[in-house]
Amino acid sequence: MSALASLGSLLRSVMDFAPPLLLAAQGGVLSERSGVVNIGLEGLMRFGAFFALLGAWATGSAWAGIGCGAAAGAAGALLHGWLSIRWRADQVVSGVALNLLSVGLVTFLLEAAFHTVGTSPAVTPLPPLRVDSIDAVPLLGPIVSGHTALTWAALATPFALHFVLYRTTTGLRIRAAGENPRAVATLGVSVAALRYGCVAGSGVLAGLGGATLSLAVLDHFDNQMPAGQGFLALAAMVFGKWQPLGALGAALFFAGAVALEESLQSSFPQLLDAVPKGFFLALPYMLALLLLAGFVGRAAPPAADGVPYDPEGR
Repeated sequence: MSALASLGSLLRSVMDFAPPLLLAAQGGVLSERSGVVNIGLEGLMRFGAFFALLGAWATGSAWAGIGCGAAAGAAGALLHGWLSIRWRADQVVSGVALNLLSVGLVTFLLEAAFHTVGTSPAVTPLPPLRVDSIDAVPLLGPIVSGHTALTWAALATPFALHFVLYRTTTGLRIRAAGENPRAVATLGVSVAALRYGCVAGSGVLAGLGGATLSLAVLDHFDNQMPAGQGFLALAAMVFGKWQPLGALGAALFFAGAVALEESLQSSFPQLLDAVPKGFFLALPYMLALLLLAGFVGRAAPPAADGVPYDPEGR
């Protein structure tokens, strides 16, 4: 295989692996920009992946499954929001509880629905989009063809969210809620309602990220999903400085690390004789730890991120 063809194959793999990370990372940005820490992205992706598959299996429609995955992510996020906003619970503890809840509940539902705790039956996945005029272009065609609508939606989401946050009145209020919520309240805007909306939106995005795994990348749900990708999305959010476009670049970087790991194993199988396979599986997460260890101390979250808002306080 030529170097050009290898590069094309690697870039196509990045396009395959990036959408779940992108969507979940943007969900994290939206929630934390409003002032609510959401480390439950892993659990929200898991809910999205399972309920998307369940919805597609029950209805026979992948698009109905996508809707179910988004709704499940929103429901899980609203539970986190209710605990964090209404009851002012520790937001980190609530996010951890959400991740743990997803492990037990989804395993129970998987066994109840499909009589297995491993892998669900396969369903008809989301069909890829094809444009003949682009497919015929050398190098470019193989990279961009054959991806689903969710891939392109994931790539467009950071730009849309950037526009909302930095070019609209609503976005200004969201950012203010994460920096100085009392100033938002003096304008007659409900800080709680604003934060609930952003947390629910983060659940929709993370749920769509999980749905991408089970209905676009694969055609079934595996009980290991999302296999740590929610935590990689959190790392991408931090590495991207809580900015939509920064998180885009970080998510593409981590997706490139996953694609490189897959490429090394397939192109150089002899490496598996010298290097344990577990090293390659851990490579993206080791990169995330190294980057965050040297970077997170210089990355400042929104000033009120994780701080419960008390309308009667000072």
